[in-house]
Amino acid sequence: MQGTKRENIKQGTRVKVVQKQDQRSGKLTEGVVMDILTNAANHPHGIKVRLEGGKVGRVKEILE
Repeated sequence: MQGTKRENIKQGTRVKVVQKQDQRSGKLTEGVVMDILTNAANHPHGIKVRLEGGKVGRVKEILE
């Protein structure tokens, strides 16, 4: 599932995000959503979230 719609992402959802420093390489970081930082209903590059552990990135993939 795509991470561009805020309604698809809840606290506790397991996701893969791309962090700012990894945008060029496309390296994904897996984690659990702690906070949703994007206020808009959707975002073309992915909803920005803070993972448990404090890492911040844009959601590229939602894991079931």
